[in-house]
Amino acid sequence: MSEGTLEIEKSRAQVIEGEFINIKQSSIRSVEGGHVEMQRVGALTIDGEKVDVMQGATCVIKAEELNLNQSICMVTVAGEASINSSCSLVTVAGNNINEINKSAVGVMAANNIKVENTTSLIMIAKNIEGNVKTVLDWRAALAFGAAFGGVLGLIKILSKK
Repeated sequence: MSEGTLEIEKSRAQVIEGEFINIKQSSIRSVEGGHVEMQRVGALTIDGEKVDVMQGATCVIKAEELNLNQSICMVTVAGEASINSSCSLVTVAGNNINEINKSAVGVMAANNIKVENTTSLIMIAKNIEGNVKTVLDWRAALAFGAAFGGVLGLIKILSKK
């Protein structure tokens, strides 16, 4: 890994590694570093201690501390996460999701979640604080899973004949 700050602007790269990384208006395959800041960047994977993404699109983010602002991400795994005006398919936090504000999350799981004006498909947490619209609670998710499993089982039985 390189020491100091690595700055990249308006370029394409395969793999970037460094302690402090600042990327603007670029497309990157993989980023690995201590503190990663990204603005208007498309990336496949990001792995870092502290990751800040503003107006970016990523597939997978793994971070100890994550700030996602006006961005889209498929899978997010973090110790602590803050999501603002963003969309994430799956967000898992080991400790807390400190703030989710005006966002859409498919599935989110954490010990504690503070949420404001957010929509979620499934939310799993010990403590939930704030205003959230969840499509499936645990009872509905259980019923949906049972019905889906029953239909798949019936299709499997009928297809053998």
